[in-house]
Amino acid sequence: MSDRRLLCVLLSLTLFSLLQGDTEGAFEPCPGQYCGRIIDDDGKTGDCGACPRGFNTNGTACLECSSSPDLYDWLYLGFMAFLSLITHWFFIDLFAKRDRKSIFFLCLSAFVESTSAAIFSLLASKPQGSLSLTSCKTKQIADWYTIFFNPKPDYVNTIHCTQEAVYPLYTIVLMYYALSVGLLFLFRPIISHQFCDGQGRNSTYAAMYFLPCLAVVHALFGGLIYYSYPYITLTISVLSTAAVLAKNKITHIGQLVKSKRHTIIIMAHWLAHAYGILAVTQLRDPSVHGPMFALVLAPVSFFLLTHSFTEPSKFKTP
Repeated sequence: MSDRRLLCVLLSLTLFSLLQGDTEGAFEPCPGQYCGRIIDDDGKTGDCGACPRGFNTNGTACLECSSSPDLYDWLYLGFMAFLSLITHWFFIDLFAKRDRKSIFFLCLSAFVESTSAAIFSLLASKPQGSLSLTSCKTKQIADWYTIFFNPKPDYVNTIHCTQEAVYPLYTIVLMYYALSVGLLFLFRPIISHQFCDGQGRNSTYAAMYFLPCLAVVHALFGGLIYYSYPYITLTISVLSTAAVLAKNKITHIGQLVKSKRHTIIIMAHWLAHAYGILAVTQLRDPSVHGPMFALVLAPVSFFLLTHSFTEPSKFKTP
């Protein structure tokens, strides 16, 4: 009886070793950083290649992404959405000839267009029909540029493994810009004709140029923007604040308070500055990072306090 048991154990170990060896052969690591094998419902594996959209590779097989975007990712998506909205408002204010009624309706139209495009983009992404997102974790800047990491195992033939390793941060922004263009054609001409006496024409034409430009910039430099957008926000906010105050010759707080238009513009800059601080700190330590939001007042305060020392008329030329 003991001999039979010993024989059964030996046969089991042999069979396990054979199966283990087959499994390792079937799941041999793929070459390159972003190649993987697709595993079908029957457990069969394909050749190494690009993983489908919504999947990522562990170096061997394609695994479906099941993570959720963290705060930094959501702030990045918000940055890309606000970038187009603020550009809309800039050109509307530039071309509306200070007509308050036209500016209000056109800005409202741009807000509705951008908000609707953002909502539709979220609803169309996984899980479909929900405002939440299923995403792959972004680990490094190379994840944004998988096209540069297609391997050549034999130094001759290339295995094309280009995929969206940062799903859905890359495609959802392009989807947002495409929907923005469509909604622009749907709403803006009607609003411009019915409520603004045609004053929205130039800002509409401008949007037809800058929206595709923003899409191209994202397609080429999305990874760089992803890792630098908090500092871009802070820098642009400071420089734009100084430009607004200098252009309108605002030298003390009384002038700023009297003009509703300038007050709204400066408050928008404060919100942008706070957004940048939130993106940089992500409030990891609220007791330390919370008081940093008081810095939103620093650019305006510094400009007004130091303006008297930099007034060109006070400098005598020989």
